[in-house]
Amino acid sequence: MKLPNRIAEDLSLIDLYDLSLEQRTGCYVLHEEELTVIETSASPSISHLISGLEKLHIDLNEVRHIIVTHIHLDHAGGAGLLLKKCPNARILVHSKGARHLENPTRLIEGAKAVYGKRFKELFEPILPIPEERLVILKDYDKIKIGQNRVLTFIDTPGHAKHHFSIHDSKTNGMFVGDTLGVYYPQLDVEVYLPSTSPNQFDPDDMLASADKIMSFHPSLIYFGHYGQSNNPDEVIRQLTTWLSVFLRITEEVTSQEQKNDERSEHLFKALLSYVQAALFKQGVPLDHPVYQYIKMDLHVSALGLLDYVDRKKSKNHLGGS
Repeated sequence: MKLPNRIAEDLSLIDLYDLSLEQRTGCYVLHEEELTVIETSASPSISHLISGLEKLHIDLNEVRHIIVTHIHLDHAGGAGLLLKKCPNARILVHSKGARHLENPTRLIEGAKAVYGKRFKELFEPILPIPEERLVILKDYDKIKIGQNRVLTFIDTPGHAKHHFSIHDSKTNGMFVGDTLGVYYPQLDVEVYLPSTSPNQFDPDDMLASADKIMSFHPSLIYFGHYGQSNNPDEVIRQLTTWLSVFLRITEEVTSQEQKNDERSEHLFKALLSYVQAALFKQGVPLDHPVYQYIKMDLHVSALGLLDYVDRKKSKNHLGGS
């Protein structure tokens, strides 16, 4: 396992080897009097997180705050397991996600429906978190974790309704989870793709959240997947552009009569083809290893885009009846 990366003043990034992949999901460590970690990934990643803390010479008793930007399992699935090993810590979570950490039954059922037989190796164990160790945060709540460091929590739906982003006063950076998409640091060119996973994706909310994030004028964007960007304007430009492309391609695909499983595969292939063509123009070969990550993301994004279109049609149908 590689050493954690010191990416800013009093800020480190631990690679969690989510899905056994490098640079897939990261945990940010804020080195302050109230030591804080942001994101845990799923339980199989906790051993990597703890190993990273050890390499940073941090005792688990020192951890005070464990923050999850949202409750999807690749961000919060291991929170209960980590909490058991950090006796002085509490979990900080969005108000719409807290009850699912306290009772993760629906999270487990949802993941099993998607991942089937692979659920156990990818996610177990998913442990419930006692109510007294949960801290529920609302829009614009602040916590002071050090002499010169305040974290401000802002409600940022779009990827999920239970999603917040966190402004860090010390670095003027914003921890955005999946709100602004996925960054692929494996490439020599900047690529940021939207993350439109089911079943709460909403493009209007996503763009409104992007505006809200930029109202803080951040110098840095810290992604859940993966790492930091020092070019927030480019992040927003690509998010806006790709979101429009994704929605247009989805509209084209859904205008054809197909079975649900065929729609999903058709949309995935159409998205992939467009992304490959765009990246090829920037010098990214079609056989670049990054496509292992991009294909995985586009499969999930295709499902979320179809879910969004179906929800929208259903809403329009009900409104017109």
